Amino acid sequence: MAGDSRVLMDHNMEIGVTPAQVKKLPKHLREAQISTERTHLISDPAKKPRQRYVQKDGKCNVHHGNVQETYRYLSDLFTTLVDLRWRLSLFIFTLVYVVNWLFFGFLWWLIALIRGDLVHADEEGWTPCVENLNSFVSAFLFSIETETTIGYGYRVITEKCPEGIILLLVQAILGSIVNAMMVGCMFVKISQPKNRAETLMFSHNAVISVRDNKMCLMFRVGDLRNSHIVEASIRAKLIRSQQTKEGEFIPLNQTDINIGFDTGDDRLFLVSPLIISHEINEKSPFWEMSLAQMEKEEFEIVVILEGMVEATGMTCQARSSYLDTEVLWGHRFTPVLSLEKGFYEVDYNNFHDVYETNTPTCSAKEMAAKLRDGPLLPQLSLLSPEPKMHTFDPLNRLSKQDPLSQDDEKEERDSLGDRGETNGSALEEPPFADGLPD
Repeated sequence: MAGDSRVLMDHNMEIGVTPAQVKKLPKHLREAQISTERTHLISDPAKKPRQRYVQKDGKCNVHHGNVQETYRYLSDLFTTLVDLRWRLSLFIFTLVYVVNWLFFGFLWWLIALIRGDLVHADEEGWTPCVENLNSFVSAFLFSIETETTIGYGYRVITEKCPEGIILLLVQAILGSIVNAMMVGCMFVKISQPKNRAETLMFSHNAVISVRDNKMCLMFRVGDLRNSHIVEASIRAKLIRSQQTKEGEFIPLNQTDINIGFDTGDDRLFLVSPLIISHEINEKSPFWEMSLAQMEKEEFEIVVILEGMVEATGMTCQARSSYLDTEVLWGHRFTPVLSLEKGFYEVDYNNFHDVYETNTPTCSAKEMAAKLRDGPLLPQLSLLSPEPKMHTFDPLNRLSKQDPLSQDDEKEERDSLGDRGETNGSALEEPPFADGLPD
């Protein structure tokens, strides 16, 4: 029987038929196999990389599409111009000025054409509207000189041209409005505090470890500049899709992560790098999440640091995020602050460094239950010093007393004895009655 099966297999291989027992693996399983010289190891399928909601540099990875009511952008034209990219802003800045100069240059040329200044400019006794304006180019140059108040003195308006005087007033007013708008846009764009956020640092990873017998989620923030962020505050959001009990699917649902809002710990004095801690308690979204469950979850933690720039007084906001793969369980941050002679020094080479620490892999809920139900008294006895029993030994106390006080007490007893003999009774107090317990 075995020989027949072997013959059949050889026959199938000769005619090019794949044996029925040998099946081709799927593509994802073939890619997961790692071949070595000694053995074949099948690795666990890697976790699929997830799209970020907020990039590491703080940019939101959201694009608005199919916006039909585009007129809303024109209703807030100033903000629209400020939000444009630099190349578009510079192009619009140049275009607005050139179009404005060309428009008023055309009007000056049109007035000269209607009055006949272009034809009779060389005649003696002819008073033009604008002297030395004999072509469109000269009208364009006069428009630039008028709006920028250069005043070369070669082309000037005469007093016998009322329409030119009116046009001069209109150009001066509109030119001031254009200057205010364009220069204001460029000033706001240059002084935007987005660049200030470039010197605010967030750690590459967040960590989870135990602090004061409580599970905590922590990340580190720092400021590279010597000028501080005034009224700095920080908050965090958990971005995770969820499904309600009614079956409604909510994509990218946002949940608040308490990092000290109720205690005031969210307000920072950001002079040196700080470790921001979130206590995982009953109100935390990570309360029932263990290490094994976290490896299966898909979420993103968005952290937002806000404050006023000390130099300009403008509000600045810095953002970053941590994916579920960037949250390290059982780690702590390496200290970066050291005391030098006369000052504290921050070593930013260790800003992102972490080290492993003993941390239970269970959830914070299970850990709290174990601490509540576990034998805490033996642990406390090991930590607290052994209580001493106080005994009252009169001899011991007598030996520890001052010799001068012993002589005084002896004289006092002798005097009491003499009084007892004269009074017919000897009254003696029990020694050290004030030291006995009640």
